[in-house]
Amino acid sequence: MGRPEKPVNRAVPARAKLADFLRRRKAAAGLTYEQMARLPQTKETPSAATLKRAAAGEKVPSWETVEEFILMTLTKDEEFGGGLTSGLHQGLELWIRARRATRAPYDVHKAPDPTLISSRAGLSRALRRQHIWAGYPTPGEMQRIAGSWSLPTSTARRVIAGDTLPVDPHQTAAFLRACYVLELVELEPWLQAAGRAHEYGAGWARAHQSAVEAIAAARAQASSGNSASGNVVYLKGTGAERAA
Repeated sequence: MGRPEKPVNRAVPARAKLADFLRRRKAAAGLTYEQMARLPQTKETPSAATLKRAAAGEKVPSWETVEEFILMTLTKDEEFGGGLTSGLHQGLELWIRARRATRAPYDVHKAPDPTLISSRAGLSRALRRQHIWAGYPTPGEMQRIAGSWSLPTSTARRVIAGDTLPVDPHQTAAFLRACYVLELVELEPWLQAAGRAHEYGAGWARAHQSAVEAIAAARAQASSGNSASGNVVYLKGTGAERAA
């Protein structure tokens, strides 16, 4: 047997909770870090050392590492019971909280409320606040999440600086998705707020109405017995939309 694993570093509670979550998954799967690193998950499987550091609580790992960790420790119950999405959601939420705790100012205690936005200046402040709440993702990270066509790094950088606003509803949604506004029901009030800020331009009104209709359709599906709900979730790194 190898040496016992060092206790999780608890200097930052949110970071420690993420490490605890990863260690619980590893224990449930009954795998060592070396065994995990040999699993054929992707072409870029993290090394055993990277996986061990991710669960140490010393620093916040990349989301790609956390995501692979979760996929590597998928249990039979999750595999056959549809629990993968739940595990990814929980891991993502813990990861965002850990990033926020280590990057955002201490006076940031809650996410911005888009229902309070009434002007372009207010929209700009709220978007920048959401970027802080998301843990300061870099423009490069944001481009990888949203796609280079949807959100160029130069645009993300200018919006973060308060020099400009996203040019249209699509770019607004891309910026917010890159700031981990991941569910359509969370995006809808932002689109409504952006429409107010842009004096209810036709394009903004159509985008908001489309979101409202998509949420209603998904909820109707759910009420008819389908497992889908009104939430459309974009999980970074999966390259796909998932119904939650």
